[in-house]
Amino acid sequence: MKSFIATRRIGIDAAHRVSSHGSKCRNLHGHRYEIEASCRARLGELRASGQQLDMVVDFSFLKEEMLRYIEDTCDHALIAAISDIDLLKMLCPEDADFKDWLANIATAVERDGFCQTDETKLVTRLYVIAHQPTAERLAEHWFSRLQDPVAERSRGKAELCRVRVWETPNCYADFNAPDA
Repeated sequence: MKSFIATRRIGIDAAHRVSSHGSKCRNLHGHRYEIEASCRARLGELRASGQQLDMVVDFSFLKEEMLRYIEDTCDHALIAAISDIDLLKMLCPEDADFKDWLANIATAVERDGFCQTDETKLVTRLYVIAHQPTAERLAEHWFSRLQDPVAERSRGKAELCRVRVWETPNCYADFNAPDA
């Protein structure tokens, strides 16, 4: 299938740990993540009129959605897995019952796929997801957050086809839509 692909990149700073990792990644550490979102339009399906004439998607629209769903929630945050009980215990507010606090977070993760809160012991931004916060799972997670907004903003002309998460300047992981 012949198609056009347009890609936008943003960067965020965030901490995480991969608690199941057998080496140093199990330690709490941070990254300067670079996140790319790529959108595809089939040949003949570029916008035929208006301000987006001959575009897959307006880069500014894509940037707005990436900022809303990635930067606004995860920049300067600690990204954690709901299963990382030891880490979450350290962040539970002193005046909260850990089981209740964790249950509220787990409910949000189950319902929405994530929980964002600053109701933590350190009053720091916490972003909890269902899986270990590896580059692979972050790519999948951010893909799921961006997929519908991209379709809506492009009025169905573009589809999100890939999210790439650069964890370091040398290492990245992709999550691709089918046929990407």
